[in-house]
Amino acid sequence: MIRIAAVGDIHVGEDTHGRFRPHWLELDAHADVLLLAGDLTNIGNAAQTEVLVAELRDLPVPVVAVLGNHDFHCANAQGVRQALESIGVTVLEGESVTLELAGCKLGIAGTKGFGGGFPGACGHKFGEPEMKAFMQVTEDEAHRLEENLRALRADYRVALLHYAPVKDTLAGERLEIYPFLGAYQLGEALDRAGADLALHGHAHHGTEKGVTPGGIPVRNVAMPLIKRPYAIYTLGKAVSEREGSFSAREAALS
Repeated sequence: MIRIAAVGDIHVGEDTHGRFRPHWLELDAHADVLLLAGDLTNIGNAAQTEVLVAELRDLPVPVVAVLGNHDFHCANAQGVRQALESIGVTVLEGESVTLELAGCKLGIAGTKGFGGGFPGACGHKFGEPEMKAFMQVTEDEAHRLEENLRALRADYRVALLHYAPVKDTLAGERLEIYPFLGAYQLGEALDRAGADLALHGHAHHGTEKGVTPGGIPVRNVAMPLIKRPYAIYTLGKAVSEREGSFSAREAALS
């Protein structure tokens, strides 16, 4: 059994020193790993990155992260990544990692993802070059996710995203912005490659629980939605039914 602590959209700013660290320092009592689903900062500048690093330094469990759209705003995404990696955080951008945890191998395929929408209200690679380029980014992100999931050799495989792979977890957001919150191509990649769990953020007003058409559990861990420093998801030994083998419980935090 592997216990995963997960949260996204913490939006660290210059004025949030110490907001998460007291909770995260006690993670080993509740979880085996911490997964961060993007938008770790407000705008990704150097000052906010410094605060983020202070929050995450020397935690008692491994930390794996993807970046979100906010982390790219100041054109300093590489600086955010390098700062996190300097303290031992694994940052995935179309990449994967396998961790030995609790006597099991946990494989994590991570990518930011992108927008585009879902069947019935989605973009297409048609018309202007700008639209074609937009949708190509989404397709490239989905392709990398699928490749990395397929390549994992682990007891459990988790997809870590920022953008949503299904519209289930967007329920509560305005329909007009669904195309900017995720894309069906990510969900199709999950179903083709297979996974035990998919995590994402980005949809602050969405819904926590969803599922891909192929039955893979999807969880929206945006902190404004889950309203706690992390949620805990437990991957158990029985994997004959994805939902049946997957249980979620709240972190017992104030």
